[in-house]
Amino acid sequence: MKKFGIYPLDALSVRGKTVIVRVDINEPIDRTADCVTDDTRIRGCAPTLRELHDKGAKTVVLAHQGSDIEYKNFYTLRPHAKVLEGLVGAPVKFLPDVCGPAAQQAIRDLKEGEILLLDNVRFVSEEQTLFERSLKLSHEQQAKTLVVRTLAPLADYYVCDAFAAAHRDQPSLCGFEQVLPSAMGRLFEKEYTVISELMESPARPCVFILGGAKIADAFMMMETVLARGTADQVLTGGLVANILLAANGVDIGKASLDFIDKQGYTGFIDTARGLLDKYRDRIVLPTDLAYVQDGARREAQVGALPGDQMLVDIGTQTAAAYADIILGAKTAFVNGPMGIFEKPETAHGTETVWKALADTAGYTVVGGGDSVTATNQYGLADRMGYICTGGGALIRFLTGEELPVVRALRHAAEAFPLD
Repeated sequence: MKKFGIYPLDALSVRGKTVIVRVDINEPIDRTADCVTDDTRIRGCAPTLRELHDKGAKTVVLAHQGSDIEYKNFYTLRPHAKVLEGLVGAPVKFLPDVCGPAAQQAIRDLKEGEILLLDNVRFVSEEQTLFERSLKLSHEQQAKTLVVRTLAPLADYYVCDAFAAAHRDQPSLCGFEQVLPSAMGRLFEKEYTVISELMESPARPCVFILGGAKIADAFMMMETVLARGTADQVLTGGLVANILLAANGVDIGKASLDFIDKQGYTGFIDTARGLLDKYRDRIVLPTDLAYVQDGARREAQVGALPGDQMLVDIGTQTAAAYADIILGAKTAFVNGPMGIFEKPETAHGTETVWKALADTAGYTVVGGGDSVTATNQYGLADRMGYICTGGGALIRFLTGEELPVVRALRHAAEAFPLD
């Protein structure tokens, strides 16, 4: 009954049982209006919660919003409860407590079919990124931390539906599996399946479009998909392309080089050079780029780029070439925009590529927060093959790394057999 060595939701007999469900509903927040501004991740986990409700489980939902290193989105989950309620089609109680006496009593008082959303788990220090990076607790040690130690005795099962956070090694994600029978939720299972198939047997030609500014992730992914032969071509944009162009001997100008240096990315030029040495025939670089001068978009051919202007988008010629390649692909995966798509004067590359992804007859996979945002901005979500809620988790998965949450769920499947 296991899938990928993990129990699916079907393995649990949940009627009348208390089920702790860890989801990832970390969304952009408008503090002034006290609301979330995108419901993609909330929408993704709704089927699991709806199924548990319909089957008569007493459901306790744990989630995070922002973190200590992205304080602008560090916020209560109160507004999420309203959105979740509408998407699940059942009442969702919210309690501004994580694991204190009020939370414990509310869990004890749950009735069959009821759903309780507790507040942001990252209000507890052991759930924060700095705690994770500094202490590096084992999964056994995580099981002894406050949230797990307090809530696990009140539950019968644990379900993880947070594939988007599966690369994080934190107690609410990896600790419960040490002490409770556990399973993956519907979203987790779907995303794991889609990405596994993308890596193992993509329809060809298979094209990866990699852009954005998350350089370490992009280059790690590029190395893996090229080395494994998963990608027939990698189209590049954003800061990824600028670094590759510099590595290829192109003078991208002082302004762009200074920005790369300021971000601490200069060392990646050598990394890019190594990738080009090995896979030059499959890495596609822009032939023209865009910059903004006096408030207007301007473009220049590679080899004649302005030294004093930041390069902020692929050019019209490159965008058209990329669109043609995508339209001829049988599988296309995108992670990261082609430029600063939030501004009209630097959005052309991203918009052109995204429209081609929507128009192609091939199967398209969109991954990562900025990529999802761009998809929604252009109103193309319904025309994509699959939108993955994960960014960091997706990238780590595509590099072949066993994600911490996957390891924890596999442990639970061995420690607490449900067959």
